[in-house]
Amino acid sequence: MSALDPVAAKRIAGYRAAGEVRDGMVVGLGTGSTVFFAMERLGERITEEGLSIAGVPTSYQAAMRARRYGLPLTDLDEHPELDLAIDGADQVDPLFRLIKGRGAALLREKCVCDAAREVLIVVDPSKMVETLDAGVPVEVLPFAAGTVFRRLEALGADAVLREGVRKDGPVITDNGNFIIDCGFGAITDPGRLEVEIGSIPGVMGCGLFSIYGEKITVIVGEENGCRILSLG
Repeated sequence: MSALDPVAAKRIAGYRAAGEVRDGMVVGLGTGSTVFFAMERLGERITEEGLSIAGVPTSYQAAMRARRYGLPLTDLDEHPELDLAIDGADQVDPLFRLIKGRGAALLREKCVCDAAREVLIVVDPSKMVETLDAGVPVEVLPFAAGTVFRRLEALGADAVLREGVRKDGPVITDNGNFIIDCGFGAITDPGRLEVEIGSIPGVMGCGLFSIYGEKITVIVGEENGCRILSLG
Protein backbone atom coordinates (compact mmCIF):
# COMPACT_ATOMS: atom_id res chain seq x y z
CA MET A 1 0.00 0.00 0.00
CA SER A 2 1.45 3.35 -0.97
CA ALA A 3 1.59 6.16 1.55
CA LEU A 4 0.60 8.42 -1.35
CA ASP A 5 -2.65 6.54 -2.04
CA PRO A 6 -5.32 8.88 -0.60
CA VAL A 7 -8.13 6.35 -0.89
CA ALA A 8 -6.22 3.79 1.17
CA ALA A 9 -5.29 6.47 3.71
CA LYS A 10 -8.93 7.51 4.01
CA ARG A 11 -10.04 3.93 4.54
CA ILE A 12 -7.46 3.41 7.30
CA ALA A 13 -8.52 6.62 9.06
CA GLY A 14 -12.24 5.92 8.67
CA TYR A 15 -11.95 2.38 10.02
CA ARG A 16 -9.93 3.61 13.00
CA ALA A 17 -12.57 6.21 13.81
CA ALA A 18 -15.29 3.55 13.65
CA GLY A 19 -13.31 1.58 16.20
CA GLU A 20 -13.71 4.43 18.70
CA VAL A 21 -17.50 4.14 18.70
CA ARG A 22 -18.91 2.35 21.74
CA ASP A 23 -22.20 0.58 22.31
CA GLY A 24 -25.11 2.93 22.94
CA MET A 25 -23.50 6.03 21.43
CA VAL A 26 -25.27 8.65 19.36
CA VAL A 27 -22.84 9.61 16.60
CA GLY A 28 -22.78 12.53 14.20
CA LEU A 29 -22.02 11.39 10.66
CA GLY A 30 -20.27 13.86 8.37
CA THR A 31 -20.50 13.94 4.60
CA GLY A 32 -17.66 12.72 2.40
CA SER A 33 -15.64 9.73 1.32
CA THR A 34 -13.55 9.31 4.49
CA VAL A 35 -16.62 9.25 6.73
CA PHE A 36 -18.28 6.78 4.39
CA PHE A 37 -15.46 4.34 5.14
CA ALA A 38 -16.23 4.81 8.84
CA MET A 39 -19.90 4.07 8.12
CA GLU A 40 -18.91 0.93 6.23
CA ARG A 41 -16.98 -0.34 9.23
CA LEU A 42 -19.75 0.63 11.65
CA GLY A 43 -22.17 -1.41 9.56
CA GLU A 44 -19.82 -4.38 9.83
CA ARG A 45 -19.61 -3.95 13.59
CA ILE A 46 -23.40 -3.85 13.86
CA THR A 47 -23.57 -7.18 12.01
CA GLU A 48 -20.57 -8.85 13.63
CA GLU A 49 -20.74 -7.51 17.20
CA GLY A 50 -24.35 -6.47 17.64
CA LEU A 51 -23.18 -2.87 18.13
CA SER A 52 -26.13 -0.62 19.01
CA ILE A 53 -25.78 3.02 17.95
CA ALA A 54 -27.77 5.82 16.36
CA GLY A 55 -26.38 8.17 13.74
CA VAL A 56 -27.18 11.82 12.99
CA PRO A 57 -26.40 12.38 9.28
CA THR A 58 -25.34 15.80 8.01
CA SER A 59 -26.80 15.49 4.51
CA TYR A 60 -29.18 13.47 2.38
CA GLN A 61 -26.15 11.75 0.90
CA ALA A 62 -24.86 10.76 4.35
CA ALA A 63 -28.31 9.51 5.33
CA MET A 64 -28.62 7.37 2.20
CA ARG A 65 -25.15 5.91 2.69
CA ALA A 66 -25.83 5.20 6.38
CA ARG A 67 -29.03 3.34 5.54
CA ARG A 68 -27.15 1.34 2.93
CA TYR A 69 -24.78 0.15 5.66
CA GLY A 70 -27.58 -0.59 8.10
CA LEU A 71 -26.97 2.27 10.53
CA PRO A 72 -30.06 3.37 12.52
CA LEU A 73 -30.65 7.12 12.20
CA THR A 74 -31.94 9.88 14.43
CA ASP A 75 -31.71 13.68 14.50
CA LEU A 76 -30.75 16.63 16.68
CA ASP A 77 -34.33 17.11 17.84
CA GLU A 78 -34.23 13.69 19.51
CA HIS A 79 -30.58 13.97 20.57
CA PRO A 80 -29.42 17.60 20.93
CA GLU A 81 -26.19 16.42 22.56
CA LEU A 82 -24.10 13.81 20.74
CA ASP A 83 -21.52 11.48 22.23
CA LEU A 84 -19.24 11.70 19.22
CA ALA A 85 -19.05 13.07 15.69
CA ILE A 86 -16.98 11.65 12.83
CA ASP A 87 -16.21 14.01 9.98
CA GLY A 88 -13.60 14.89 7.39
CA ALA A 89 -11.94 18.17 6.47
CA ASP A 90 -10.54 19.90 3.43
CA GLN A 91 -7.65 21.30 5.50
CA VAL A 92 -6.47 21.10 9.12
CA ASP A 93 -3.92 23.49 10.63
CA PRO A 94 -1.71 22.88 13.73
CA LEU A 95 -4.34 24.38 16.06
CA PHE A 96 -7.01 22.11 14.54
CA ARG A 97 -8.77 24.96 12.81
CA LEU A 98 -10.52 23.51 9.78
CA ILE A 99 -11.80 24.35 6.34
CA LYS A 100 -14.78 22.19 5.41
CA GLY A 101 -17.58 22.23 2.90
CA ARG A 102 -16.38 20.78 -0.37
CA GLY A 103 -19.48 18.58 -0.25
CA ALA A 104 -21.75 21.59 0.48
CA ALA A 105 -22.85 20.16 3.85
CA LEU A 106 -20.94 22.67 5.98
CA LEU A 107 -23.89 24.19 7.83
CA ARG A 108 -25.28 20.89 9.10
CA GLU A 109 -21.75 19.67 9.78
CA LYS A 110 -21.11 22.71 11.97
CA CYS A 111 -24.37 22.10 13.87
CA VAL A 112 -23.32 18.49 14.51
CA CYS A 113 -19.78 19.49 15.45
CA ASP A 114 -21.14 21.97 17.97
CA ALA A 115 -23.52 19.39 19.47
CA ALA A 116 -20.88 16.68 19.90
CA ARG A 117 -18.85 16.16 23.08
CA GLU A 118 -15.96 14.82 21.02
CA VAL A 119 -15.15 15.17 17.32
CA LEU A 120 -12.99 12.79 15.28
CA ILE A 121 -11.64 14.41 12.12
CA VAL A 122 -10.50 11.73 9.67
CA VAL A 123 -8.13 12.76 6.88
CA ASP A 124 -5.36 11.64 4.59
CA PRO A 125 -1.93 13.32 5.08
CA SER A 126 -2.46 15.85 2.28
CA LYS A 127 -5.10 17.63 4.39
CA MET A 128 -2.63 18.61 7.12
CA VAL A 129 -1.22 22.10 6.47
CA GLU A 130 0.73 24.77 8.32
CA THR A 131 -1.59 27.58 7.19
CA LEU A 132 -5.15 27.33 5.92
CA ASP A 133 -5.29 28.50 2.32
CA ALA A 134 -8.01 26.46 0.60
CA GLY A 135 -11.21 27.96 -0.69
CA VAL A 136 -13.77 28.79 2.00
CA PRO A 137 -17.34 27.80 1.12
CA VAL A 138 -20.03 30.18 2.35
CA GLU A 139 -23.68 29.08 2.51
CA VAL A 140 -25.91 31.96 1.50
CA LEU A 141 -29.62 32.71 1.54
CA PRO A 142 -30.54 33.00 -2.16
CA PHE A 143 -32.51 36.20 -1.50
CA ALA A 144 -29.31 37.93 -0.30
CA ALA A 145 -26.76 36.32 -2.64
CA GLY A 146 -25.96 39.53 -4.54
CA THR A 147 -25.31 41.66 -1.47
CA VAL A 148 -23.38 38.88 0.25
CA PHE A 149 -21.23 38.47 -2.84
CA ARG A 150 -20.24 42.14 -2.73
CA ARG A 151 -19.53 42.04 1.01
CA LEU A 152 -17.32 38.98 0.62
CA GLU A 153 -15.35 40.70 -2.12
CA ALA A 154 -14.91 43.69 0.21
CA LEU A 155 -13.29 41.28 2.71
CA GLY A 156 -10.77 40.36 0.01
CA ALA A 157 -12.40 37.23 -1.33
CA ASP A 158 -12.10 35.96 -4.87
CA ALA A 159 -15.74 34.87 -4.78
CA VAL A 160 -17.43 32.46 -7.21
CA LEU A 161 -20.95 31.07 -7.09
CA ARG A 162 -20.70 27.27 -7.06
CA GLU A 163 -22.51 25.77 -10.03
CA GLY A 164 -23.84 22.26 -10.43
CA VAL A 165 -22.37 19.35 -12.34
CA ARG A 166 -24.90 17.77 -14.72
CA LYS A 167 -27.25 20.56 -13.66
CA ASP A 168 -27.68 24.05 -15.02
CA GLY A 169 -27.36 26.85 -12.47
CA PRO A 170 -26.15 27.03 -8.88
CA VAL A 171 -25.61 24.19 -6.42
CA ILE A 172 -28.55 24.07 -3.99
CA THR A 173 -27.69 22.82 -0.51
CA ASP A 174 -29.85 20.42 1.49
CA ASN A 175 -31.11 23.57 3.26
CA GLY A 176 -32.20 25.25 0.00
CA ASN A 177 -29.33 27.75 -0.08
CA PHE A 178 -26.50 28.72 -2.47
CA ILE A 179 -22.76 28.19 -1.97
CA ILE A 180 -20.25 30.94 -2.71
CA ASP A 181 -16.66 29.65 -2.82
CA CYS A 182 -14.17 32.23 -1.58
CA GLY A 183 -10.43 32.30 -2.14
CA PHE A 184 -8.59 34.38 0.46
CA GLY A 185 -5.06 33.04 -0.03
CA ALA A 186 -3.22 32.29 3.22
CA ILE A 187 -5.60 32.77 6.17
CA THR A 188 -3.50 33.97 9.11
CA ASP A 189 -6.43 34.59 11.48
CA PRO A 190 -9.20 32.06 10.72
CA GLY A 191 -11.19 32.99 13.82
CA ARG A 192 -11.44 36.65 12.89
CA LEU A 193 -12.33 35.85 9.30
CA GLU A 194 -15.03 33.39 10.41
CA VAL A 195 -16.62 36.10 12.58
CA GLU A 196 -16.42 38.68 9.78
CA ILE A 197 -18.06 36.34 7.27
CA GLY A 198 -20.71 35.28 9.76
CA SER A 199 -21.66 38.89 10.49
CA ILE A 200 -22.84 39.48 6.90
CA PRO A 201 -26.66 39.42 6.71
CA GLY A 202 -27.73 36.54 4.49
CA VAL A 203 -24.78 34.30 5.38
CA MET A 204 -26.06 31.08 6.94
CA GLY A 205 -22.64 29.65 7.73
CA CYS A 206 -19.12 29.28 6.39
CA GLY A 207 -16.61 26.48 6.08
CA LEU A 208 -14.17 27.83 8.67
CA PHE A 209 -14.34 25.83 11.92
CA SER A 210 -12.04 27.75 14.26
CA ILE A 211 -13.36 27.26 17.82
CA TYR A 212 -13.59 23.49 18.26
CA GLY A 213 -9.93 22.50 18.54
CA GLU A 214 -10.09 21.43 22.19
CA LYS A 215 -12.61 18.68 21.49
CA ILE A 216 -11.14 17.55 18.16
CA THR A 217 -8.97 14.49 17.67
CA VAL A 218 -7.43 14.22 14.21
CA ILE A 219 -6.92 10.74 12.77
CA VAL A 220 -4.48 10.78 9.86
CA GLY A 221 -4.46 7.62 7.77
CA GLU A 222 -0.93 6.64 6.75
CA GLU A 223 0.87 3.70 5.18
CA ASN A 224 1.60 1.92 8.45
CA GLY A 225 -1.57 2.80 10.33
CA CYS A 226 -2.83 6.02 11.83
CA ARG A 227 -1.34 9.09 13.41
CA ILE A 228 -3.55 10.31 16.27
CA LEU A 229 -3.30 14.01 17.09
CA SER A 230 -4.92 16.13 19.80
CA LEU A 231 -4.21 19.44 21.50
CA GLY A 232 -4.42 17.95 25.00
